[in-house]
Amino acid sequence: SAGDFMANVAPWAGYVAEWLPACDAVNDAQDDESARRILESLFTPVEISDPSGKSRFTGYFEPLYEARYTPTPPFTEPVPALPADLVPNGASPKQRLRNGALRPYPSRAEITTSGVSAIAYAHPADVFFLQIQGSGRLHYPDGSEARVRFAAHNGRPYVSIGRILIDRGELSEHNASKQDIENWLRLRGPQSWRPLFDENPRYVFFTLDSLDDHTEGPIGAQGAPLTPMASLAVDAAHHAWGVPVVLNARLHGAPDWTGLVITQDAGGAIQGAARGDLFFGWGYEAGERAGRQNDPAARWTLLLPNELAARQVR
Repeated sequence: SAGDFMANVAPWAGYVAEWLPACDAVNDAQDDESARRILESLFTPVEISDPSGKSRFTGYFEPLYEARYTPTPPFTEPVPALPADLVPNGASPKQRLRNGALRPYPSRAEITTSGVSAIAYAHPADVFFLQIQGSGRLHYPDGSEARVRFAAHNGRPYVSIGRILIDRGELSEHNASKQDIENWLRLRGPQSWRPLFDENPRYVFFTLDSLDDHTEGPIGAQGAPLTPMASLAVDAAHHAWGVPVVLNARLHGAPDWTGLVITQDAGGAIQGAARGDLFFGWGYEAGERAGRQNDPAARWTLLLPNELAARQVR
């Protein structure tokens, strides 16, 4: 409501009521130029930094994977649906056995041996990386697409196969990106995949979402669809949702990039007041750009309604 804080953890963001007039004015703008004039007249820039001196600006994306409705080589790995026998229990879900007893949910190796219900079928390596990413798009031969999002995991610890390959001397510390791991898998062939994948006991299940508008991004933590190059994931322990931020940063191919973004999402690895993750979009190209993004010295400038900004410096 209008009388609530924008976020209890971010008193600097003020009350919802302090944002409504300026936000309504922006929403009523007829075009980009009028929106720019409104932002310049009703908002004041306030630069921020992390008290610890830490800053990091990275990127993320929504992966797009080829899929099939039935197992068709090489698309043979099920995209696993949430099983009926999984009982939520915080970070330690249980499996309900046929006799009603509960036990810790099985590991990846046990699950893949016993089988799962499939939302769709995709390449085994793609399903593995989809489980790490937590959500993505599936593209079918008929041109249709669907979105799958995280539903639950089996409660087992996550183990990085990149770290395993580094420790074995298969990859180097500086050449262990997702692309490097995929190349390693491609060279070794399918017979090497399952044993390696099973060393990560964590197993993720998904929920299927329809995708009527292919141009609409996934839903972020704010509850709104993410927009490529405009939606920013931040640490929800420091920030409020919906705050405009001007970022001055280095992007690959654009060393002096300046962009207006909105705080709309969160992520487990996004920690700190000046830690941001920019949504690059979906598909291969977005993934390549997001994977290269890493600026340790980006400048953050919040745009706050004038009266609210004036309070910050009193």
